[in-house]
Amino acid sequence: MSFQAYLDNIQAKTGKSPDDLKRLAEEKGFLQNGKLVATVKATEVRVWLMSEFGLGHGHAMAIWSLFQGKHD
Repeated sequence: MSFQAYLDNIQAKTGKSPDDLKRLAEEKGFLQNGKLVATVKATEVRVWLMSEFGLGHGHAMAIWSLFQGKHD
């Protein structure tokens, strides 16, 4: 599955675009000025995405990767 397919599936499941999730992550303190806060761990973000949006591990980690700037 391509990275874009992951993002499309996440948006279909949650109703949130990657930009929406970035904005919400900023509100949670995970991102600052669009950049991942250095002290934030993958587990924190994964647990948030899984509990708040019902994402599975793989989809949550795709968002983590997006937050790290590995995909734009």
